Amino acid sequence: MSSANASTPPLRIMHVVDSLEFGGLERVVTDLAITQQQHGHQVAVFSINHTTGFASELQAVGIPVHIGNKSGTLDWSVLKALRQEAFNMKADIVHAHNFVPNYYSALSLLAWRRAPKLVNTCHDMGTRLSHKRLKFLFECSLKRTARVAMVGQQVYDRYIQSGMVPKTRADMVLNGIPVERFTPTPDRRAKARTLLGLASSDLVLGCVGRLVGLKNHRLLIGLLPALIQAHPNLKLVIVGYGELHEALNEQAAQLGVSKHLLITGQRSDVADLLPAFDVFALPSLTEGLSIALLEACATGLAVLASSVGGNPEIIKNDHSGLLVASDDAPATQAALLRLLEDSSLRARLGETARRWVLEHASAKALHLAYDRFYRSALGSAP
Repeated sequence: MSSANASTPPLRIMHVVDSLEFGGLERVVTDLAITQQQHGHQVAVFSINHTTGFASELQAVGIPVHIGNKSGTLDWSVLKALRQEAFNMKADIVHAHNFVPNYYSALSLLAWRRAPKLVNTCHDMGTRLSHKRLKFLFECSLKRTARVAMVGQQVYDRYIQSGMVPKTRADMVLNGIPVERFTPTPDRRAKARTLLGLASSDLVLGCVGRLVGLKNHRLLIGLLPALIQAHPNLKLVIVGYGELHEALNEQAAQLGVSKHLLITGQRSDVADLLPAFDVFALPSLTEGLSIALLEACATGLAVLASSVGGNPEIIKNDHSGLLVASDDAPATQAALLRLLEDSSLRARLGETARRWVLEHASAKALHLAYDRFYRSALGSAP
């Protein structure tokens, strides 16, 4: 383990999350915690809800995972447990991720003399804050939050312009990933296709994300008949799980394209599956700064993404990928056909995207950015 350098002495950091189930936010918190530990910080993670997911990955490297088993809207036993765990580790920083973890953390630190500094990261555009009670509790907790990080420019602008987060306490910290995990090689591509049961001759359009409406997988499935007409060997692979699993399979059956669709369900080995793809699609209706998109770029994949949230901060149209308007079926179809038909275009876009991630969105860059963020918080008062 390398120690923190002289300008950033080791800190005791407690990350607080809703859960550690497989997802983009949970992946970035897991990678951040592991990288922070490798650089000499003492790190623990508190999950408000019962969880498995990434918990074992953290525990395997010696990072404690505390599980609150939340029951009900405001569970006082979870507040007590969170307070006790932060006290036991003598935390310098309590880092809450998104909304419920922030108000739980703020309440647990009340009336604590020399309490840890509470900081928050907003990982998305805040669509859940349409729920009035959640918005009220989150806004109240922000009054006791030293600093707030937003994961991209669009996310930053959303919270600043709404007045929810004071500009004097706001920072932008781009998400980062352990890019070495996604290095593309011919051997990894062959192994990934074997894992997914794909033929070497298949043309593969892939997508990673929870099977929920905002991820807009229905758009891709709806385009399959036209894409298959142009490319009979096309397969659509969706890596993810969620409430729409059955509905998406039913949509494919109604369109007569079931044999061209594979929905993998929950997977923890996304890095090992991505090399199987020829094109990566992210047709979301909303995004923060997508971890799935960063991972696809790090794998050197040609990307088609909707122009929402932080996607345009990662993908520059016709330079490191293709961007289309959200939920625009004709534009999405045209862009996908262009990518599927041109292997040299795919290679050019994928290489450019990979270089951008290596330079701007590595786990090391994320760790250093949060070190600066924490130091700023420790020198301020909410």
